[in-house]
Formats: sequence, structure tokens, C-alpha cells
Amino acid sequence: MPPGPLPTAGSAGDILQLVRDGQAATRNEVMEVTGLSRSTVMSRIAALLGAGLLTETPEAGRSSGGRPPATLAFNERAGVVLAGDLGAGHGRLAVFDLGGVTLVEREEAVRIADGPDPVLQWVGDTFDALLAAAGCKPRDVLAVGLDVPGPVDVSAGCPVSPPIMPGWDGHPVVDALSGRFDCPAFLERDVNAMAIGEHRRHWPDLPNMVFVKVATGIGAGVIADGALLRGNHGQAGDIGHIRAINESDVLCTCGNHGCVGAVASGKAIVRELRGQGLDVSTSADVVALVRAGHAGATHHVRESGRLLGAALAVVVSVVAPTAIIIGGGLAEASEPLLAGIRESVYQRSSPLATGELRILTSRLGARAGVIGAATIAIENALSPASIDALVARRAVAA
Repeated sequence: MPPGPLPTAGSAGDILQLVRDGQAATRNEVMEVTGLSRSTVMSRIAALLGAGLLTETPEAGRSSGGRPPATLAFNERAGVVLAGDLGAGHGRLAVFDLGGVTLVEREEAVRIADGPDPVLQWVGDTFDALLAAAGCKPRDVLAVGLDVPGPVDVSAGCPVSPPIMPGWDGHPVVDALSGRFDCPAFLERDVNAMAIGEHRRHWPDLPNMVFVKVATGIGAGVIADGALLRGNHGQAGDIGHIRAINESDVLCTCGNHGCVGAVASGKAIVRELRGQGLDVSTSADVVALVRAGHAGATHHVRESGRLLGAALAVVVSVVAPTAIIIGGGLAEASEPLLAGIRESVYQRSSPLATGELRILTSRLGARAGVIGAATIAIENALSPASIDALVARRAVAA
């Protein structure tokens, strides 16, 4: 049974959303779904065609006995978004089309601790170079998405007291990016962006999912009822500060002792292995030892998984997700880490909470953050209100 008319005014942005969602592929179908008059639909589709957001293929639709109608399709090359994923020691930037396809991408060693001015200068300059490499102009950019490894005030567009980002507290990151590229910009905590990227690309049918980043630190992004759960001050998912089940005098960045992020992260494993005389400095070094069959490294990774799993058992009891996705640098040591996590989660959670629970590693791997940042930018750029504004701007420019 076809859906009834939309309870909206049916703007150009609403019509584009219908085409993108597959609810309408012809002008007549748009009229049926929206309840708008023929003249209004024709006018708004003409505006979308003129703005380059729709394409139309003559006589490609299904015929009901007469001449086949023309079909409408979203033009994914009508613009681009810029997306960036900043970590403690790296930066991954890319240009995406509006369908989420990567046009060009670059990763370099960048120290977030160097402060906002040099890092954002690098971000801006690299985006300029990537746009040129993709054959795009600055006017093609519809939005910018960026994630950082620390708490974020999304509404203000700035980091908030980030423990590993000296000088970034309150810095107007969004203002800097939107000013440089003359378009809306969006800032998000890295693990939230990863959660969105993983969910939209691989688990869109799961309404409740937790993405856990295990790298220099530990954090989680929570998808509840299909939407990102930020919580008060954006602190939802900050599981690194759950007290570990083992007693420890290791000091956490929050000022407490024995937090799971302080004793089960990649940084914690590096500390333990260096104490045993091994030459390691990063999570990647730990992963290399595990893959080489080093018993000590494998033991510490599995033990970290157990500690993390105990914290995640609390999350499972509160959130009741259908899947826990493990990402971040240490996730590359998948077997011992997952074994430890699963052991604790299934031992400490109720059978009802874990009956359908899956605990898996990220399918996007190191690209989860940049894909998530691009997804945030695209979803905002293609919202009906944003599309209406874009159609108006392009009509004036024409």
C-alpha cells in the first residue's frame, strides 16, 4: 500500500530526500507521496535539476500502458564534503562525494599536542591539496566534518578540557573550518564519529550498538535507537573512567587511580612490556609482537581484554546493545583481545542481555573515524533545510 501524503510542505529538500530514500522515482510518484500539486512538484524538481542535485533519464520508468515516464536520481557528484580524523599522533583527511565515496585520501604523522594553530593549518592546507587532486573547486565543498581525540561541545564547535590536547580547550575549531571553506563545519569526538561510520556503513539495521576504541586510551560511542547518544556535556560512552576490577595505583588523566583506560589501554600495555625490557612504544608495536607469537604481549593483551570486558559488562546491563564493535589500534590484535572481552562480558552479564549480543572487530579499521566524520558532514549537508538553502544559492549564482 503506497504511503499517504507527507505531513510537510514538501520543499525541494524534502523531495530530494524522497528520491534518495527510494520512495519516489518519477514526478507522478512525488505527487502521490507528497500530495503537492503538479505545478508545485514540477517547479521544485526543476530547481533541483537546475542546482545539479537531481538527474533525469527519459522513458526509463515503469510504464502503466502509455509512454514510460522519466526517472529521477540523486546526483552524488553535485558537491563534495571534506572529512578528517585526528588522533594523538596522526591525521587522516579525505574528500568524499555525496554518496560517501572516497575521491582522494591522505594520512600523515601529526601531533595533536602541538596545539590547534599548527594542526588546523595543516588540516586546511592538506584539504586544499586534496581538493586540487580530486579536481574539485572550493565552491564544491558543502560541509566539513572533523573528529578529535577528546571531549567536544558539539553545539559550540570546540573541544572541552581534552586531556591529551593541550591548548585546544575552547578553541573555535568549527569557526576556523567554516570560515576557511565558506560552508558549515562539524566537530565530533573521535569515537562517536567511529561509531557513526561503522553503524551507517555496516550495521544500519541494528538500533542499539556500542563502538569501543582501544588505542592510546579507551572510549566508546553509543548508538541508541539508531542515533548517537551524546549525554550531558557529550560525556556518554566515556567508559575509560570506569574503575577497573583489579586494584591499581596507576594514575588516570582524570586524577583517579585504577581507571580501566589507565590499566587496559594500549598505553598501559606498552608500559607493562617496557617494564619487562621490551622495545615497544605504540599499540602498533604491541600488535606486531602478538602477531609474531610473543607470549608476554599476548598475555597482556588478553588480560587487558578481561579488564575492559568487565567495564563493558556494566555497559551491556545499562544499554543492552545487540553488538559491541571493537576498533582502534589495539583491535588489530583481535583474537586475544576479543577472547578476554568476551570472557568477562559473558561471565558478568545476564543471559538475557547477552543472548543476541555479538562482540566483533571493526570492519572499517583505521578508516572508521574519517568515514564517520564524512557521514556526519553528508547527513547535515543533505538535510532538507540545507538542500533548500543550497538550491537558493545556486539559483542566485546562475
